[in-house]
Amino acid sequence: MVINTSCITEHLGGAAQQIMASGFRQSEKGMFGRGVYVSRDLQKASRYPLDLPENQRVVLKVRVNVGKVKKIDFQRHPMQTTWHTVDGYDTAWCPPNCGMVQSGLEEDCIWDPHRITVLKAIYPKRS
Repeated sequence: MVINTSCITEHLGGAAQQIMASGFRQSEKGMFGRGVYVSRDLQKASRYPLDLPENQRVVLKVRVNVGKVKKIDFQRHPMQTTWHTVDGYDTAWCPPNCGMVQSGLEEDCIWDPHRITVLKAIYPKRS
């Protein structure tokens, strides 16, 4: 468990311009339920959003105050979607190579979007 730590990470999602103007909003669904999904792994972050061509995907480099972190490292974990609402954690963390995701790459779900600060946008390289 990590408490009150900041990390630099990338956002897993779209709407970069809107996010930079208005801030993050929770996703309604995902592996850990509601929250903002991020990853320390640029390879993972650059795969999103899935419905956009690779040359249109913008990655946001962000600073996250992760707060109280719950490691969730297997499918059907008893706290997989209740980590915040029942147990009061600020972040759910899926470590790399734990079997939760097919890619083997890590990701986090941040409950409170106000814990996230955008540092910069990383635009796709033009070919």
